[in-house]
Amino acid sequence: MSHTTAVATPEIAPVAIPVRQLAPWALFSALLAVVTLYFVGSEQGATTLLSGTGVHEWVHDGRHLLGFPCH
Repeated sequence: MSHTTAVATPEIAPVAIPVRQLAPWALFSALLAVVTLYFVGSEQGATTLLSGTGVHEWVHDGRHLLGFPCH
């Protein structure tokens, strides 16, 4: 004899993504990424916002890790 068992499969309902609530966080994250990329990639180079070599020394290894030349 074969026994069959009924398996209940839950229905998958689509989840609404609240774009209006996520937009400010996405914009903030993008701005933070651009600022970080600037300081790692080109600060103390042709364009500089801060004098001295502190920023360069702070992000020196990150520059090499990401492939930016610095010396």
